[in-house]
Order: sequence, then C-alpha cells, then structure tokens
Amino acid sequence: MIIDDEDLARSILREYLAAHDDVEVIAECANGFEAVKGVAELHPDLLFLDIQMPKLNGFEVVDLIHEDIAVVFVTAFDEYALKAFEIHAADYLLKPFSTDRLALALQHAKDQLSRGTTKGTKKLAEESLVHGGPVDRLVIRDGSRVDIVPVDRVEYIEAQDDYVRVVSEGKKLFKKTTMNTIETMLDSRRFVRIHRSYLLNIDQLEKLELYGKENRLAILKNGARLAVSRRGYGRLKELL
Repeated sequence: MIIDDEDLARSILREYLAAHDDVEVIAECANGFEAVKGVAELHPDLLFLDIQMPKLNGFEVVDLIHEDIAVVFVTAFDEYALKAFEIHAADYLLKPFSTDRLALALQHAKDQLSRGTTKGTKKLAEESLVHGGPVDRLVIRDGSRVDIVPVDRVEYIEAQDDYVRVVSEGKKLFKKTTMNTIETMLDSRRFVRIHRSYLLNIDQLEKLELYGKENRLAILKNGARLAVSRRGYGRLKELL
C-alpha cells in the first residue's frame, strides 16, 4: 500500500514500483484514516508510508494498525530519519529519491519479510513512542472509527487487561496498549502513576482524602475517586 497525501508523490512511487514484477500495489491512500481502514480490509505485506500528513501522521497510523507489516517511511523531512531507524522500520526514503534508492528500500523490506523479522506495527508504534518524547494527543481506534484526544483533556487512564481506558470529558475510550507504554508517551511533569492501575492528570486533581489508616483516595474534579498507593503518593507529592 502507498500512503501519501500528495497525488504526485503517490504517482511517482507507483511508477517506480511498476518496474518490479514481484510487487503489486493493492491500494493508494491519501490520508491516515484511509490507511487504517485499508490495512484492516486488505492486509498488505508492506507499507510505503509518508510521515507528515494532515489529521494523522505516519507514526500515528502505525500506532493504530496491529498487523505484522514491513514499513518503509517516505518523507521530505530528514528530521524523522533517526526515529524511523530506532524503531526498526525496513527503510527510510527521503524525497526526492532515485529508482535505485527505492530498489534498495524494497530489498530491505523483502529481507525483513523473508527472515520474519518484521516487528509488527504495534511494536514499531510502541518503540516510536519511547523514542519520540511526550505526545500532545492520543489516537484511539474503535473499529473503523478513530478518536483524537488532546492530552490536556485526559482526566485519568486506567489499566484494563491488554488495554487502557482513557477517560476524557465524560467519554471512556479503550486503547490497545499497556500502562507502561502509555506512561512513556505522556509528560511526566503532568501525568503521574498514582497506582499500578491509574495514571492521573494532576490538573484534574481536586483533593486527597485519607481512606482507612494509611490508604488515600484522589478525588478528581469530575467526582471520580481513585486509589492512591503508597509509592504513588510519594510520586504525587513530588509534583504538587
């Protein structure tokens, strides 16, 4: 699949790939939302994925698809190269690129696929978050729908088996990731792990109450009451 918001970029890539008889372009997508839907329906082996796109960027697309796919990032901005290689993408093409450079990227992708060393997009996404620094929004997929939640509107996050539940402005959204991973995504000066099951936006804290002899509860502005562990209380005190 070719994913790029520029018509010309898609057509050049399609033309270059036409020279490779063992490659079939099964879809072209002009934005990240189309890409997420297309991957779910068509199950491609390889993505040629632009990074800087409106609505959803390339790294967010990777975060929303959960299949074992080789990824070649394609972009006009070299500032993303280190991050792309740190997360073990098959390759990184800097526009404009030559037919020879595309052939090399294609070979890298084929090598990954033949060796079975593709990490899967979920693993790529998790590693991109570790190397990417705090995010300013969360992208959350629910079937074919994608919600974009600014982190300043997140009240708290709760562990739910293989998911986390993101609570924001009365909505409860489920994201397939771990608490440890989502904790690395968020600004540690603002979000604090108050309990193994809860990650709190300290701007949403109304007050702390004693519960029993040593236990505490965090009372949020929305009325939610969250358990605070002894270790979590120590972390909270450092930020308040």
